[in-house]
Amino acid sequence: MTDGDTGTAISPHERGTIADGADGATGAAAGAVAGVTSHVLIAGLPVAVLGVVAIVLGPEISSGLDHRAVAAWRTVFTAIVVQGVPFLLLGTLVSAAISAFVPAWVFTRVLPRNPALAVPVAGAAGAVLPGCECASVPVAGSLMRRGVTPAAALAFLLSAPAINPIVLVATHVAFPGNPGMVAARLIASLLTSVAMGWLWLRAGRAEWLRLPNGPAGHTPGANRAEEFRVSLQHDFLHAGGFLVLGAAAAATFNVAVPHSVLRLFSDSPWLSVLLAALLAVVLAVCSEADAFVAASLTGFSPTARLTFMVVGPMVDLKLIALQSGTFGRAFALRFSSATWVVAVLCSALVGWWLL
Repeated sequence: MTDGDTGTAISPHERGTIADGADGATGAAAGAVAGVTSHVLIAGLPVAVLGVVAIVLGPEISSGLDHRAVAAWRTVFTAIVVQGVPFLLLGTLVSAAISAFVPAWVFTRVLPRNPALAVPVAGAAGAVLPGCECASVPVAGSLMRRGVTPAAALAFLLSAPAINPIVLVATHVAFPGNPGMVAARLIASLLTSVAMGWLWLRAGRAEWLRLPNGPAGHTPGANRAEEFRVSLQHDFLHAGGFLVLGAAAAATFNVAVPHSVLRLFSDSPWLSVLLAALLAVVLAVCSEADAFVAASLTGFSPTARLTFMVVGPMVDLKLIALQSGTFGRAFALRFSSATWVVAVLCSALVGWWLL
């Protein structure tokens, strides 16, 4: 048999192969269409459910929105989100740029060879990585793979999301006319990160820490613009979700918790500090926006709100999960527990001194 267009002979075997290929392409196309259809149905199901709920409960929801408590919740929630999103976006832009264009070995060049000296230098170097705490975990893992002593990498992991310029500027905006709060956050966070680095250097065991596998830096030869886009999209959406959840939780806390209950804790400096430290773990607000959440906790003392901002970027539920997946569960449980205690003590000490 010959091809009618070219006159080339086609054997029965080739004809069968072409037919199989056509059938395969048709099947692949049909599978793709089916996959898209299923994704559309899955994505549209929650929207449909919400639509039905809105239709059925529309009158009740409308009347409820006029309630004074709901109006207060809406005001607090909107204020936190509107204030926090610009700093979150700026931080993720800078963090994505560093992730895409700056290889990890740049950080190792500035660290002393002596581990005890490398810890405070790494802690101070956290100021050069604007970004949320989620970004600091993979960077710390990359530093360890590059041969940086784990104690220094861990000090960097704790300080980077807490003392970078964007976080400090956000704190200044959230606490206008109170430069002491910015200085207190910087000092308490740096003290905590360095103390934990030295503590790991002294008492940490190699079997507790599972060194992460993976590339040591940004991918050689990769499209930097694409890496930047993917990193920005991931960090902003991921951290933005936690900002919204944290804002909602803070607004709910402000509206739902009676002032009489708050007075029980605010009357006791130590109880208010401990409660703020626990809230920081549970709310898991991004470090670039947690200052606005802390500022909204008006029932707490300044030292308690400082504790919220120091503990949050170092110990929260999402960080414990990230550390467990990167360095192992045994490490995450020990390190997070010790960090929480040290952060609370440093916050109380610095708050008593400066606030």
